[in-house]
Amino acid sequence: MGDANKNLSSGRIIVIAILILIPFFAYFLYPTYNKVNPTIGGLTFFYWYQTLWLGISGILYAIAAYLWDKR
Repeated sequence: MGDANKNLSSGRIIVIAILILIPFFAYFLYPTYNKVNPTIGGLTFFYWYQTLWLGISGILYAIAAYLWDKR
């Protein structure tokens, strides 16, 4: 495991950490999306905001995993 970490530069580790922390802070700011309006397709803002961030989080985590495994 030590050999794998030698290939990661400190800049790449910082980018990976930022990509992982972005969704955390988006979910952490609960008062900003605890709203009913606007609604889309009958879903309140609270639900479609979380659903949107679920997809964004998956993409950001996939990019972070790619950067981590890239040698």
